Amino acid sequence: MNDAGETGAGPGLGGAVRRRRRALDLTLAAVAERSGLSVPFLSQIENERARPSMRSLQRMADALNTTAVALLAAADATDRTVDVVRADDDAGLSPDAGVRPLVRGRHQMHALEFTGERAADREFLHHNDELMYVADGAAEVEAEGRGYTLAKGDTLYLAGGVRHRWRATLPGTRVLVVAVSDHIEGSGG
Repeated sequence: MNDAGETGAGPGLGGAVRRRRRALDLTLAAVAERSGLSVPFLSQIENERARPSMRSLQRMADALNTTAVALLAAADATDRTVDVVRADDDAGLSPDAGVRPLVRGRHQMHALEFTGERAADREFLHHNDELMYVADGAAEVEAEGRGYTLAKGDTLYLAGGVRHRWRATLPGTRVLVVAVSDHIEGSGG
């Protein structure tokens, strides 16, 4: 995989990746082998000198037996009872990642905004319930062997344990995904 263009400083995603890797007693080389990413690139991410794309973050999460959402949540584990996430807040991902967290920290729910192209090449399986809302554009979702076409304003509910994949079908599509969280384990120093 070409990691070019994924440089910069992230707010705490590297620390979350490092904590998870150490909690599993894995070396960078082991995570590199599991993820298909290079050791130098993983080291740069852990040391906040590189920003992963969403695809790279998902590959790291898979290698660490967790989810990209859990790693993003662990990047800012501060408990807040009230929090405003600004549109221009830095999520620690590459600028072209096309995703941003709408809720920071470790809470009972998570929410992400996906923008732009999304290929249906990845299957998802979450333990908890999930809601997808199409804010702009259109998307197609495959769940339990059936296809669903969603237009602007449509929502799709998925019970926990339902395998699914989705993709944006129009340029400028924005999909909001809200779900009950699966907290990351081993987030201690």
